[in-house]
Amino acid sequence: MSIFTQRRSGILLHPTALSGPEGIGTLGKEARRFIDFLASAGQSLWQILPLGPVGYGFSPYSTLSAFAGSPLLIDLETLEAEGDLPVESFPRQQSNRDRIDFEATIRTKTALLRQAADRFFVSAPEERISRFHHFCHEQAAWLDDYALFQAVRNDQDGLPWMEWPEPLRARSSTALREARLRLSEEIHRQQYYQFVFVEQWQTLKAYANEKGVSVFGDIPIFVAEDSADVWAHPEIFLLDNRGKPSKVAGVPPDYFSETGQRWGNPLYDWK
Repeated sequence: MSIFTQRRSGILLHPTALSGPEGIGTLGKEARRFIDFLASAGQSLWQILPLGPVGYGFSPYSTLSAFAGSPLLIDLETLEAEGDLPVESFPRQQSNRDRIDFEATIRTKTALLRQAADRFFVSAPEERISRFHHFCHEQAAWLDDYALFQAVRNDQDGLPWMEWPEPLRARSSTALREARLRLSEEIHRQQYYQFVFVEQWQTLKAYANEKGVSVFGDIPIFVAEDSADVWAHPEIFLLDNRGKPSKVAGVPPDYFSETGQRWGNPLYDWK
């Protein structure tokens, strides 16, 4: 019987809300424990929110890419087991039992992920390096632009792409070529983060399915203005001559909000 015709029940929970030792919920053992709980409680659905890298406001609905996964969800213990991090290389404490300190978590986890990436490229077995290159080739349609976007964004101290120097903002071929050369190490790190994210996510999803739990997401219709998608493909959005949205998404006044809502997402140029 299809998942769509069989009556089922479950829980909506974003993985970041799981309490764990890294300051934020991950795709590791705390997520597997949640799946075990669902199965033991007779629940067969886990609905998640978008899993993309968060931008301004740390909202899962305002991500820096419609395709990428959030590096914050990467489980560091798994990277230790893979040999990408030294054993016991990060402090383990239940620091997000009530809420997540995103700024502190980003600082701590980014440093450790950077360490893992650098170690991977130096000492990973040839078989894993081969899988990494295969992944990069298979996902190049979005990954190349995203990795460059993140590398430049970090180089620009986190500024949104709309505030980058004009040649980078306008994707000058000369500026992009220079950035790819100058930021090649950081580009490779960003590709590594996506590689291990996908590996961990696929492993977790397989674990859920083995337990009889189906996982389904919640894909936002629109993308954020400050995203690799809008920067790399301005031609598919309604933007003015300065690259700013000429129209933005929102909803009219309704029972939820007397004044309506202005989301700010650029609209697609459907033609």
